This record gives sequence, structure tokens and C-alpha cells, in this order.
Amino acid sequence: MSRGLVMVGVSGGVDSSVAALLLKRQGREVAGLFMKNWEDDGRLGECDADRDRLDALRVCAALDLPFHACNFSGEYWDQVFTHFLAEYRAGRTPNPDVLCNREIKFRTFLEQARTLGARTIATGHYARTDARDGRHRLLRGRDDNKDQSYFLYTLGQEQLAATEFPIGELPKPQVRELAREAGLATHAKKDSTGICFIGERDFRAFLAQYIPAQAGEIATPEGAVLGTHQGVMYYTLGQRQGLGIGGRRDADGQPWYVVGKDIARRRLIVAQGNSNHWLDSRRLRANEASWTAGRPPPDGLRCTAKTRYRQADQSCTLEFAGDGLMVHFDVAQRAVTPGQSIVFYDGEECLGGAVIAATDAPYGGLAAQG
Repeated sequence: MSRGLVMVGVSGGVDSSVAALLLKRQGREVAGLFMKNWEDDGRLGECDADRDRLDALRVCAALDLPFHACNFSGEYWDQVFTHFLAEYRAGRTPNPDVLCNREIKFRTFLEQARTLGARTIATGHYARTDARDGRHRLLRGRDDNKDQSYFLYTLGQEQLAATEFPIGELPKPQVRELAREAGLATHAKKDSTGICFIGERDFRAFLAQYIPAQAGEIATPEGAVLGTHQGVMYYTLGQRQGLGIGGRRDADGQPWYVVGKDIARRRLIVAQGNSNHWLDSRRLRANEASWTAGRPPPDGLRCTAKTRYRQADQSCTLEFAGDGLMVHFDVAQRAVTPGQSIVFYDGEECLGGAVIAATDAPYGGLAAQG
């Protein structure tokens, strides 16, 4: 019995190419859909969207798959990019990839695929799913170095039931080898890096097009002014590069780190030394929680968490508080950043996650929130 049409989100990269290849080899009915999510005027360099579309088309032609293309740039602007800008204006560091997955790849794309007759969708993410006791689970990808479940924690039961991750069992080198053996044009294509709509271009120049830079002081927690910056939005907690304050005669040569942002005063707070305590936190508050099971876990749950992609799992306890949750870590965490996501795990299963709002680091804002 036919399992119905599966629509692969072909991005023009090797991962989605091999996802389509594997489904085709299974004898499935497969089609490809290329999503254009960003309109680029070319002011900051060449846009890769046209090249990616051509590569996706070549892969579908090589596999004899129907090819579709849709422009979701309007939806992306309204549902992802405006939030991205608002977060930076507020001094936080957002993660647009998480929001893109929720709003575009597993909502808008899923809806369009169903309009085109697909029963399920598939992507080239390094993740897995299964079903247990009537519930669909999101699992880590087998390749620990490439696992992308961190970015997929907002998927609920409807999305997980309708999604396949064909390369989730494979290591990246094997994915490239499969593409090479099949003669796919993307087999040696470089992986995309950075924020999807910025890519390899200069981040500061891009952001300055939308948020006017406001210069201010760089100061220590004690109030000593060390220099100036062009805008606190350009910096993130824990950053040590690009501060322009190294080599001071009154310092001991250890690196300086961004440890806080005083948005009202446009002041960037820095401290010196690899072991300074200004970035350490044991607790955080998070909101906008999303749970893959469709409901929150029990209060007091012991689990592990990541506060950034590729971080080693950190043991913690969850405590629900009002419309948010408190996370208590067993050991102090370094440079936990408001605006980023904290994602929870029980072994290989991704339970869900939330957006970090504040921490108990000296400049983390938790005391001010109560």
C-alpha cells in the first residue's frame, strides 16, 4: 500500500539532496520543494538563493523528481525577521533558526506541501523521530557532531507525525559519500554557516541597515571606562574578539570578555580573565516554552539541557513558575545568553525547550525580574 507523496524540502545542499535520494531508493513517491525565504538586494554581496535553487533543481532532475519552488520571503519577514530585529533592539541575542523551523519549515512549508498533495514532508536535518505509546518523539541525530534537535524543539505532535528525517541515522561523511556515488551536484558543496539571511557577509554591516548603530562606552563592572563601541547590539555575552581594548598598560594581558549590557546607558560591560565570575550562573528563567509531547513535563523534573548548540549536556531541575519556568543547574554555567534557547533532553529524546529570559549572573537580570 502506498504511503503517499513525501515532499522533500530541497535547499540546494548535500543533506537535503541525500534525504531525497534515500527516499527515492526506498521506492517512495517523492517530490522536491525549494523555499526562497529571503529577498536580497545585493548591496552586501551576491545572494546565494539563485545558486541554491539551481542546485536543488539539478538534484531533482538527476533523481527524476518533480520540482516545485515557492517564495516564502513575506512570511519569513513577518514571522521571523521582525522578531529578530526586535530582540536585537532589546539587547538580546535571538536564534532565528529556531523560529524559522517553527514558522516556515514546519508550518508554511508543511501547509504548502499538503496543498501540493503530499502526505508527509522530509528535510535534511540530523535528527530522528519514532512513536512510542501513541506519542511521537523527537530524537537526537546519530552523529553527535551534527545533531540538530536543538533547533527543532518547537515541533509538536502534528509536525512530528508528518515529518521524516531520512539522514538522521547517518554521519556526515557517509552523507557526502552517498551523494558522490550517486553523482549529485551537491556532493562537495560547502555547508552553509551563520544566520541564514546573512550567510558569509559582514554581520555588523547587515544589521546596521535595519538598526542604526548607537555608540557608547566600554566599561568594567567597577565603572572604569576602557574605550568606546559602535553599538551594544553587535556584541554577545562571553565575546572576547573585536573589543579593541587589549594591550592596556594597567592590565595583566589576560583577555577581556563581554559580561553585560546596560541598554539604557548604551554601555558595554567587560571583565578580564578566563576565570572571572561575571559570566557564571546557576539559575535561569525561561519563557515561551514548547514541549514536543504537547504538554509540559512534571514539575521538579530532572533532565539535561543545552543553553547553546553543541554544548555538552548539563544536568538540571525544572521548576514551573507562573507562565514561565526556572531551571536550576547542578553546576555553574558560563555565558548563558538571554534570547537564546534552552533545550531539554531525557537521554536521546528531545523534550522541548524555551527562550532564555534572564539568569542569576551579576548582569543576567534575574534579580530585577523577581
